[in-house]
Amino acid sequence: MSRIGRKPITLPKGVTVAFNAADRKVTVKGPKGELKQVLEPEFKVTVTGDSVEVARPTEQKRHKSQHGLYRALIASMVEGVSNGYRRQMELIGVGYKASAQGNVLELSIGYSHNVFMAIPSELKLQATQEKGQNPMIVLEGIDKQLIGQVAAKIKSLRKVEPYKGKGIRYFGEYVRRKAGKAAAK
Repeated sequence: MSRIGRKPITLPKGVTVAFNAADRKVTVKGPKGELKQVLEPEFKVTVTGDSVEVARPTEQKRHKSQHGLYRALIASMVEGVSNGYRRQMELIGVGYKASAQGNVLELSIGYSHNVFMAIPSELKLQATQEKGQNPMIVLEGIDKQLIGQVAAKIKSLRKVEPYKGKGIRYFGEYVRRKAGKAAAK
């Protein structure tokens, strides 16, 4: 990961990065919002013009791995506050439906009751159903980690089964199908 850690992060227009060494916080502000990340005390972040670099204190294996991690986290924050992140999911199955009322997602996914899930207020939620298409759930926000976590939680409510392919999956995700029972002869 040290090779990734050495790469500088270029800042798009309108994005500012500030590093407070006292409380070890990196703050990234942009047109879509503001994100913060706490780093280990030994790491240094230098902002020069329109680029950001992360420096590690030693060549220890732990510092090398965290060097790449912190660089990737800061790059994800810069991307989030400038462009944002979007995660699309589709419901595949007969009678599967999704609807959104504010930040509450209501899913009808083959259980005896509907499943209600509260989505964090930092994310925007959309549920669409077009004729002839599978129902879609769209999550949008600036925090890549939060979107991934919420999307994984939604997906875990009805995992894709390998025989018919029914369940909740990410849009465009490939699911390997298994053969069913062989017919008796």
